[in-house]
Amino acid sequence: MTFSTLDWTIVLVFIAANLVMGWFLGRGVKTAKEFNIGSGKTPWWAIGVSVIATYISALSFLGAPAWAYSDGLAALAIHLNYPIVILGVTAFFLPFFYNSGVASIYEYQERRFGPTSRAVMSTIFLVTQGLSTGAILYATALVLQFITGIPIPWAIVAITILALIYTTMGGMLAVIWTDVFQAAVLFGGAIVIMIALFVLMPEPIGEVLANLKAAGRLSAIDLTPDPTVPTTIWSGLIGMTLFHVTVYGANQMMVQRTLGAKSIGDAKKSYLLMGYAAFPIYFLFFFIGVLAWGYYQGRPFENTNDIILQFALDSGIPGLLGILAAAVLAASMSTLSSAFNSMATASVVDFYERYFRKGASDAHYLAATRIMTLVWGAIIIVPAILYANSTGSILEVLSKIGSYFVGAKLGMYGLGFFSRHTTERGLLVGVFVGFVVIWAVATRTDIAWPWYCLIGGGATMGVGWIASRLLSGKQADWSPYSIPGQRARFEASGAPTSIDGWSTVPGRIDPRSLWLVVYLAATIAGLIALEALV
Repeated sequence: MTFSTLDWTIVLVFIAANLVMGWFLGRGVKTAKEFNIGSGKTPWWAIGVSVIATYISALSFLGAPAWAYSDGLAALAIHLNYPIVILGVTAFFLPFFYNSGVASIYEYQERRFGPTSRAVMSTIFLVTQGLSTGAILYATALVLQFITGIPIPWAIVAITILALIYTTMGGMLAVIWTDVFQAAVLFGGAIVIMIALFVLMPEPIGEVLANLKAAGRLSAIDLTPDPTVPTTIWSGLIGMTLFHVTVYGANQMMVQRTLGAKSIGDAKKSYLLMGYAAFPIYFLFFFIGVLAWGYYQGRPFENTNDIILQFALDSGIPGLLGILAAAVLAASMSTLSSAFNSMATASVVDFYERYFRKGASDAHYLAATRIMTLVWGAIIIVPAILYANSTGSILEVLSKIGSYFVGAKLGMYGLGFFSRHTTERGLLVGVFVGFVVIWAVATRTDIAWPWYCLIGGGATMGVGWIASRLLSGKQADWSPYSIPGQRARFEASGAPTSIDGWSTVPGRIDPRSLWLVVYLAATIAGLIALEALV
């Protein structure tokens, strides 16, 4: 294997461009607010691309093809739900957070329930984000180890340092604009890989597709009503819809960049971009895995996450290894920078500023946030090294890990939005019982992990409501931070209920967002037609 001068040039130019952008954007950051959410002048499309690039990480670039290599397009069902997810998030979550002017979305929990629930929610975020970021670091280190021979621990440290440099300099502005650049590199690299697979296929592509269909690799719609199968249409459209609602609606890393949008309409449009772009992007990654199965004729791999790397090596195309390395670095660094920035923000705003140094200067909090960015970079190296023992799809592994925690998030926000009688004491009882239920389901049953969010969230909400009634009794009025409470507040204050055609009231669906439902139906029909027409 030879990582040529051309390959090194591609990678080094990519790294240099990111560092220069971080330095340039960092010159204008003067306050903690600018570091946390940006300048308030960032265009919506850039925020939207940043949202996409943050979630479509190296896990997707390596893990999605690995997953499809094992299970075919059936695994794509997990990602069909984004139109419904974005519809719900833009209607219920974004207006709450954008209107409040907060830097940490978990401040909502304190306003709705109390300080303990805010600390619990922020802690859950920090733990889950630390684990997922560690997986992303490992995925990227795997690439560098594969193509250069650098030991994985050293590669993890090197990647962390690169991402920390420009994130610490530029904050959220650097995160967003480097994400835009990295997204172009990432998707460009994926398209090059797919074209190369088509061109270099050992048999005519028609025969390959026919063989893939015969092997069941092109079947994306599994109607089996079996809760032990993780990739059915039902787990995708029900269980994983709730999972992804918490990922995009109750996740500091995803929401934080929209808080610096010019208007509520821009914040919603940035998310709508994800609603439309997610399916073709994931289809691209999963289809690459299916084509790779045809290229290698189902040959087993010791580590399926190496498949795309092995293809780049086997193809012999000059510069393809460099393009692939830059694409994976782009995917990883876009997510790492967002994770470091959001975890530092939550740590300072939810804990340091609230419990340790109240009333300090803005310059102090800016310095504290930069220091916490470095601290989290150092901490995340540990789980990244531990992931080196994983040989299955890292995307699937991470999804399973996340499924243990999303039920608590779903329950806490569900009760906050829609329950009059839930109080903090009852809520915390519900969260504890929800975790116990998920542990029991995961260890004592064969129910597939996409259903854990529904089960955990249902347990949290049911027990939380009952415990609240027993411990605190009935509540006479709706909280002003519930959906009915917000509607009453808007009516009483006479505040505008829409700006430029976009609703400012939580709980109202924007008419133009309803096209997402049509889009979802079209994607399902397209997948059925793909298998039928081959």
